[in-house]
Amino acid sequence: MAASSSPCEQIIPKLIAVLEHTQMSGSNPTPQTTQGLLQATNEYKNTLLQAKKYAATLPGGELNVADQEELIAMLERLRDHKKQQLADFSERVSSMLRTARSDRVEIDSTASTPS
Repeated sequence: MAASSSPCEQIIPKLIAVLEHTQMSGSNPTPQTTQGLLQATNEYKNTLLQAKKYAATLPGGELNVADQEELIAMLERLRDHKKQQLADFSERVSSMLRTARSDRVEIDSTASTPS
């Protein structure tokens, strides 16, 4: 595994190694296959422990469920407010464009009318 990968990314490959060693040992395990299975199992256990430690240190873990739900609700309200602001702005721009086109049509028709 690459040194830059997180322990979480290593869990599946380590589990696959355990399963492969289990299949290799079959019904007549030898000391070598047993040793290989033991080593693969220990590596898997260590990777799980590292992944748990890694997950515990991720940012945001200091919020309990109620705080997380409150934060999510606040962010959803903020998103909805921003959407409404965007819709209002879009309507004002559309209205201004309609007015500008209407004024230009009046100017064009006045300019083309003979005096």
